[in-house]
Amino acid sequence: MNTLRTGMLLALMTGIFVAVGALIGGSSGVMIAFGMALAMNLFAYWNSDKVLLRMYGARQVDAASAPELYAMVERLAGNAGLPMPKVYIMENPQPNAFATGRNPENAAVAFTTGIMEQLSPEELAGVAAHELAHIKHRDTLTMTITAVIAGAISMLANMAMFMGGDRRNQPGGIALTLVVSLLAPIAAMLVQAAISRSREYEADRMGAEISGRPQWLASALGRMERSVRAGTPNPEADANPATAHLFIINPLHGGISGLFSTHPATEDRIARLNAMAGSQPAVVSGGRGPWIGGREVVSSRRGPWG
Repeated sequence: MNTLRTGMLLALMTGIFVAVGALIGGSSGVMIAFGMALAMNLFAYWNSDKVLLRMYGARQVDAASAPELYAMVERLAGNAGLPMPKVYIMENPQPNAFATGRNPENAAVAFTTGIMEQLSPEELAGVAAHELAHIKHRDTLTMTITAVIAGAISMLANMAMFMGGDRRNQPGGIALTLVVSLLAPIAAMLVQAAISRSREYEADRMGAEISGRPQWLASALGRMERSVRAGTPNPEADANPATAHLFIINPLHGGISGLFSTHPATEDRIARLNAMAGSQPAVVSGGRGPWIGGREVVSSRRGPWG
């Protein structure tokens, strides 16, 4: 259902693009704007993972430098039928994580130091499984396509505002141009946010299947949400809000919410995961164990990290 919804939303965004081009009235302008957006986003498609990881100061780790974390991701990737992604750690106090890469063969998962300090081993495994689900679903490709169309719409809107169009010489043409210039990017943003929310729900579902324990991710989401809302900083995300949709929990403070949010309500995500588990929310002790090998865990069962 989420895949169908994503396809419908992409079709809607494409329709907005075509409609804006038709209102502006110039096929050449449409092609120029689309070509520029396509060129920029093709560069992003091939290089966004490197740019993003560098932006967040992420350092790559391996089986020698972070054996338990690496082994956990490796086991979960095996459960998901994925090649082993690269693993990164970001020096960042906020508990959060994201996946990047254009396909499963060129993927990476990045964890903040905050998430490793604040989450139990099971919770961390739930988060890792969620990020691997994004890789398995090729969500990076989906969001790149969305960004191409959204960028083209924004460019067309700017062209309408500053360059004019055939309709400016018609009655009410200036007013129509202003309306298109203002509303088209907002419409594109709404659709883009809806696609992101849809993919988050699907990654939660698939991540729970990969780990085999929906409660692990449910507990992790609740703990991360509380930490972020308590004001734990993520200065890189605040400086680059366009990357917020990549994180498992919205990293921004006081940002756009509601219809424009790229993340579903955390309470809804937790409720869906608990429904999958067929049980009440997991009870986690108030203490905080180390991120791996800690004594305080959600479940007494042995986790996938070893």
